[in-house]
Amino acid sequence: MDAKMTREPNHQQKLSYYKALHDIGNQIHAAKDINEILINLREKILSLFDADRITIYVVDGKSKEVYSRFAAGAIQEIRVPINNKSLAGYTANNAQMTNIVNAYDAHELKLIDRELGFDRSWDEKSKYMTKQILTIPIFYKKYVIGVLQLINKKGGDRFSAEDQNSAVEMAKVLGIAFFNQKKMAQQRTKRTKFDYLTDNNIITESELENAISMARSRNVSIESIFLKEMRVRKDDVGRSIAEYYNCDYVPFDTNYPIPGELLAKLKPVYLKNDLWVPLGRVDGKIRILIDNPQRLDRIDSIKSLLPAEGYEFAVGLREDILQFLDYFYGTRRMQEEGSIDEILNKMDVQEEEEIEPGPEMITENDSIIVQLVNKVITDAQKRNCSDIHIEPYPGREGAEIRLRVDGQCQKYQTVPYHYRKALVSRLKIMADLDISERRKPQDGKIRFKRFGPLDIELRVATIPTVGGEEDVVLRILQAGEPIPLASMGLHERDYNLLIHIISKPYGIVLCVGPTGSGKTTTLHSVLAHINKPETKIWTAEDPVEITQRGLRQVQVLPKIGFDFAAAMRSFLRADPDVIMVGEMRDHETVSVGIEASLTGHLVFSTLHTNSAPETIVRLLDMGMDPFNFADALLGVLAQRLVATLCKSCREPYHPSRAEYDALARSYAGNFDALGFPYTDDLVLHKAKGCEKCNNGYRGRIAIVELLEGSDEIKALIQSKAVMERIREEAVKGGMTTLLQDGIRKVFLGLTDIQQVRKVCIK
Repeated sequence: MDAKMTREPNHQQKLSYYKALHDIGNQIHAAKDINEILINLREKILSLFDADRITIYVVDGKSKEVYSRFAAGAIQEIRVPINNKSLAGYTANNAQMTNIVNAYDAHELKLIDRELGFDRSWDEKSKYMTKQILTIPIFYKKYVIGVLQLINKKGGDRFSAEDQNSAVEMAKVLGIAFFNQKKMAQQRTKRTKFDYLTDNNIITESELENAISMARSRNVSIESIFLKEMRVRKDDVGRSIAEYYNCDYVPFDTNYPIPGELLAKLKPVYLKNDLWVPLGRVDGKIRILIDNPQRLDRIDSIKSLLPAEGYEFAVGLREDILQFLDYFYGTRRMQEEGSIDEILNKMDVQEEEEIEPGPEMITENDSIIVQLVNKVITDAQKRNCSDIHIEPYPGREGAEIRLRVDGQCQKYQTVPYHYRKALVSRLKIMADLDISERRKPQDGKIRFKRFGPLDIELRVATIPTVGGEEDVVLRILQAGEPIPLASMGLHERDYNLLIHIISKPYGIVLCVGPTGSGKTTTLHSVLAHINKPETKIWTAEDPVEITQRGLRQVQVLPKIGFDFAAAMRSFLRADPDVIMVGEMRDHETVSVGIEASLTGHLVFSTLHTNSAPETIVRLLDMGMDPFNFADALLGVLAQRLVATLCKSCREPYHPSRAEYDALARSYAGNFDALGFPYTDDLVLHKAKGCEKCNNGYRGRIAIVELLEGSDEIKALIQSKAVMERIREEAVKGGMTTLLQDGIRKVFLGLTDIQQVRKVCIK
């Protein structure tokens, strides 16, 4: 019987519809599975409506998608994400019906939701024209478990209220049927960890039984039998256990950052026995890799050992978890010396004997100290650490070790108090410092290749602290190729001006900022740009961190009187074109630098000041002749390093008008010239956190301000103007301040305003 009955009286039409609905409903409930409903009964369900086409979607909660299936030779499947970007996705996401007159009318779609759109590719492929669309959520109780979608109303401009009511009635029938089908499927199947392998014919049932038998006899995991004996792909085994436990599978990967803060509270022996490892902290939740996420006793232990706002569990193979533990604790690379935990365990045993060896004594504990120092340095290098802080406390407290990574200090380990002096003494010996001198600060350098497996150098500074203790700070000197100027993220004005300045034949260029702000790296990038066979370049550095072919580089030795000023004087007798001095620390060095720049040489150096205008005032306060200094100055580049948002997990968002206006006010200049007007499409980014970064930030980028030694600036220098007056003139001449460059990088999605404000004020 034709159920449409469009010309019958309304009452008769309803009776016919409900009779047809009852008949088709019986067939739906009698279906053997969901595929029969989606494929075999689709046309019968369509016959109830004045529509040209129908699509029935089922919710897949695990993938957060709705899917439908149809027969086109073999069974085909289409999937749509549950979000507000498609009509079916919107209905599943919001549990709301939509009734669209024209799917191609973007304005009509945006009235429902500004993200809503229509994918025309389906029409373009099939040469079919979609116009009207009616979508109805399929409920079971209060839960959306599917979507009913009707396409193109027959004989009308849009689907009517009667069409909507009829579709709602059909959705009720489908909701009950879908729920019952899922329930029966669960009852029919007793799930095992390896169903995915057998269902997809990767292994047979008999091979699975053999693997179980072999694993029992050899006392190894079934997974290892699959991998070693049966050559099953590791990804397939991982996917199988992930589907069973309904969570992510994580294989071993050396790109994971070492979660030192979490590991410091745990013993590797315990973790190896229980087969779990923390991978990091994401959005306040701790991510745990474990071989069995359903072991409630282990879950309780994890929560007591690592309190957190929440937990996210992933499943891994036993072999991968052990590899992570070896990698995180360094046991693989440093087996000859032991892991940091094993070294500290040896110290704990010795501590019970109440013996504190003096730094000058040679005892059996010296080997432990050697292992400890080597392990700390290799771990720091592996974590891309810039500085190592050794901080002994007086009394019976230990020495805390902290590592600075991406500009932030992280706790690494605590060394027992008996060994704090021996630890400091060992570092002094490696740096060729006087171990008997504890009252004065000392500076030195460690060439680690003499003592350990890495070919790196460290700058060492010791500082006396209360209780007769000494802090030690080690800076890891980053060797390698200089960064090209074009890759430093400079604003177009700053980049062009810097190239113009460094192309001059003589004058002085200063790069300023606090310790660790990348001044030396920037100067070497500048030198790399002008390093040509026809140019003779001399550098005086303490120490030499980056080496370049074509540069004649000198290590100064202040202990023997060969300081920066002495090095520069010797350079002037060695036919230089360009001179780079690591730092202008005193009046003499600055005077020689200015003298060199006024006698036909291009001079580069660094200074510890907060901003470009402040640098000028500082040098004048040091007694520089204002006229000579003004004639010599080409430019001052001030810079800071800010943490960059992790590209793998940074989260885009549309800022509120209030947030946008606050950024514009902070910019305090010609903000409109940046080219970031407030629109509905404006996107900023914020930190989220993932396995690769832990806290949402990964790496650092420079923010800069470049002051040009223009005629106006030179006149202000000659008149010894105050800093604010120099700043005003520099900004008037086009200088972008540190804060302004930071805000520009916020709008470019490279960082956020919180990181910018950590390193600069103006």
